[in-house]
Amino acid sequence: MAKRDKHKKDAQLIIRINKAERNAFVDLCEDLDTSAARELRRFIRGFVAEHVVADDIEKG
Repeated sequence: MAKRDKHKKDAQLIIRINKAERNAFVDLCEDLDTSAARELRRFIRGFVAEHVVADDIEKG
């Protein structure tokens, strides 16, 4: 399996948030020359990694 296939984006996560918060987030991402989707993916990967490590530590 190619590395590219491993990271293929083939699913969606639909969330409902306050319109003002969404707009502020999207505007900030644009100001920082990034995308909302990229930042959400980065958050999700970090969140999962953090909790997998914590679970591994707790399991000993």
